[in-house]
Amino acid sequence: MNARVKAWLEILGDLFWLRPALVVLGCILLAQFGVWLETAHVAGFDPSSPDTNWGYSGGAEGARALLSAIASSNIGVAGTTFSITIAALTLASGQMGPRLLRNFIRDGRNQTVLGIFLGAFAYALMVLRTVRTVEEDPFVPHLAITGALVLALVAVGTLVWFVHHIATSINIETVVDAVQQDLCKAIATHTRDEPGADRPGNPPTGRAVAATGGGYVQALDEDALADWAHERGISVTLRVRPGDYVPSGFPIAVLSAPVEGAETAILDAVTLGRRPAALQDPEYSVRQLVEIAVRALSPGINDPFTAGSVVDHLGDALCRIAPRHLPTGVVLRAGRTVLIHPVTDYDGLCDAMFHMIRQNAAGSVHVLGRMLDVLARVAEVERRPDRAADLARHAGLVIAAARRDVADPSDLADLEDRYCRLRGAAPDGG
Repeated sequence: MNARVKAWLEILGDLFWLRPALVVLGCILLAQFGVWLETAHVAGFDPSSPDTNWGYSGGAEGARALLSAIASSNIGVAGTTFSITIAALTLASGQMGPRLLRNFIRDGRNQTVLGIFLGAFAYALMVLRTVRTVEEDPFVPHLAITGALVLALVAVGTLVWFVHHIATSINIETVVDAVQQDLCKAIATHTRDEPGADRPGNPPTGRAVAATGGGYVQALDEDALADWAHERGISVTLRVRPGDYVPSGFPIAVLSAPVEGAETAILDAVTLGRRPAALQDPEYSVRQLVEIAVRALSPGINDPFTAGSVVDHLGDALCRIAPRHLPTGVVLRAGRTVLIHPVTDYDGLCDAMFHMIRQNAAGSVHVLGRMLDVLARVAEVERRPDRAADLARHAGLVIAAARRDVADPSDLADLEDRYCRLRGAAPDGG
């Protein structure tokens, strides 16, 4: 699928109103279908028959009262549901960061719950308008009213389930685990079983292509751009990657030779938007986890246990990467390099995971110790020397922060012991 289409579909997932609107539309069509079954006598309903007394068998006045009660109660509960959702979003924004709001807004379960209540309201209204008394050429759509009763019972069960769901979804451990699952999916998508082609060492030279508008790089259609460059016998070097912010007029690509239509091809392949997207950015979920940890370490919250939990989840992500290879950003066609673009490497990924947490955990023995333990565990799993050296570099930064900010000698000695175990050295060699 085209990267621009995928980015567009991801944007649709951020629209909180879309799924409720579709559910409401479906309920309206269902109401029309139920009334049509009655008027067309496709599925007749005889209230006096013992075989059909499981459904609504009253008259027009009772039908109007029943449908009015269902409509009024559901629109009231829909307002309450919306209020609870807003309260949950406010709590999440204050404790976990505003960027985590996207996860709650994209939650299809919250959207579906609101859609069910609004849909039941719309269904009852659509059926209510067809009920006529004796003075109005009597008509009572028994099947459709029975459907309204079923929807009312579904709404009751949905309300109970929604209270449970919203109570568990704002739990910090639940949020951390959900973001970590997104990170695991990104790792599986953006890593490979085999190493990619080596990047050339020479800096790119040639004609530059500038962006016509600013925004975040949300997606890159790598295959389409590589095929275009291969057909014209040139190579393209991109200077931006998904997640980067591109100022207006910034040169985002360099061509090895001038080609007609290059601006259109490159700008079509690079999708810009107003906000970052997780579609092709493996660091997106990392930044969300780090934001949770940094907020937890702030003086207003002071929750080192949450920060430690985030570090544990980040360590799990690095262990998943250990047997796999990160892309090099080099695309070949017929053995020739046609596209080079920036990618997330192991060094940059570790920096994104640990730098901000270490900087904000100054003096927190619990978090610094957890970071050393996690780095030690990842180092046991990692077999590549260059990656092990990067883990050792971060461990050195952690112990340096501890030596600078931890005042208690016993706490510092404990951290020194953990650091020495990570390095496999004697205590006096740390």
